[in-house]
Amino acid sequence: MIVTAPVVVWFRHDFRLADNAALTAAVETGAPVLCIHILDDAAGQVAARWWLGRALESFDAALRPLGGGLHVFHGPAIRVLPAVVAATGARAVFWNRRYDPEGRETDTRLKAMLKERGTPAHSFAGALLHEPWTVRTRMGQPYHVFGAYWRAACQMGHERPPLPAPERIAFATPDPAGLPPTVEVGAIGREMRATGWTAGLEEAWMPGEAAAQEALEQFLDGLLEDYARDRDFPARPATSGLSPFLCWGHITPAQIRQAVVARPHAAGLAKFMAELGWRDFAWSVLFACPDLLSRNLRPEFDAMAWRRDREGLRAWQRGRTGYPLVDAGMRQLWRTGWMHNRVRMVAASFLVKHLLIDWREGERWFARTLVDYDPASNGMNWQWVAGTGVEAAPFFRMMNPLIQSRKFDPSGAYIRAWVPELAGLSDTQIHAPWLAGGVAGYPAPIVVHEAARERALAAWRALGGPADG
Repeated sequence: MIVTAPVVVWFRHDFRLADNAALTAAVETGAPVLCIHILDDAAGQVAARWWLGRALESFDAALRPLGGGLHVFHGPAIRVLPAVVAATGARAVFWNRRYDPEGRETDTRLKAMLKERGTPAHSFAGALLHEPWTVRTRMGQPYHVFGAYWRAACQMGHERPPLPAPERIAFATPDPAGLPPTVEVGAIGREMRATGWTAGLEEAWMPGEAAAQEALEQFLDGLLEDYARDRDFPARPATSGLSPFLCWGHITPAQIRQAVVARPHAAGLAKFMAELGWRDFAWSVLFACPDLLSRNLRPEFDAMAWRRDREGLRAWQRGRTGYPLVDAGMRQLWRTGWMHNRVRMVAASFLVKHLLIDWREGERWFARTLVDYDPASNGMNWQWVAGTGVEAAPFFRMMNPLIQSRKFDPSGAYIRAWVPELAGLSDTQIHAPWLAGGVAGYPAPIVVHEAARERALAAWRALGGPADG
């Protein structure tokens, strides 16, 4: 037992000291603070697990100079957290809210369990500009159109100022006796590095709060001005690269907003803020539709004749479709755990419409390979591309990967970076190497665009879609 009863701060996707409402509230109690993470095994999320391992190491390193550290436990939170509270005699538990269905259910159960045992659990906002239930229509219903949602959100305002990092933290020093078994902070990192797959992730990313702030400053100082103009061109360093840092809570939307609006004349400000709004919108959709990852939000697509094509799916996953822009994006994803947003749309459309493979297959692959995976954005965006969800693009609108490639990577610089076997082709040939006679080692297109389009439209018409779609 700890002589002075501590308070517990349970960190999940909020590995930061600044603008951390749960941590600030815990420190303000004046009690010793026990910082914990409870490690579970999220099935299929490989790249995200690598990021988690590095996030744990980085956050623990940030706590060490303050005199503390992060205690990592393993097992179901519904058992581990009450055991930690009982072993330490904790007087209260603090956490920042999460909004995925499983997490919400677990947190609700834990609050009730702890309350029965006389230990209050306090939860706080921080991961979004607006929590999922706060932006509603006049009838109190969730929005299904982003434009209307964002107008309403902006009218509400985004005025919560970010909190400073605590200047001092009095840390609890628990007696290991009686505590659930702990996991060494660096264990996941070593586990993931042992797979031999993470070298590209290590080269591309430095998880942590300091790196998040550095990325924000670099974006604001050099890229925000031209963001709206350049963001769709994958070869240009035009995007913020903040999505994984937001996902893992190294930085908050409130911090980003405060920094962005300090540059009110930047041409890209409105568009960039709308992207933060799109992220909030996705979480509001998941909150209203907890089965977003498994159910077509437009039920007419339940009868869609999706194809079972293991070879096609595998070629798409490995960047071997024969369409250079699609392959460049999928190889970038495999190597770095991230893909440019424009290319994500093209690659996703190719899977769903050119190959006529169920969007849920793509959602699962992105869940496995994205370092910035979150169920709200991934699920909503896949349904958007597939035409099955809210504000979805009509199914009959297919992205032609050749047109997209010529328009958004006209010099082929992005393709050359990720599909080096095509580097010797001219800027014209690189978009359609089959028209130049092909390149040794690079596959021919696994499907002809015109035939794929006709097949997809036939499937659409079988659902009752318009004949001229």
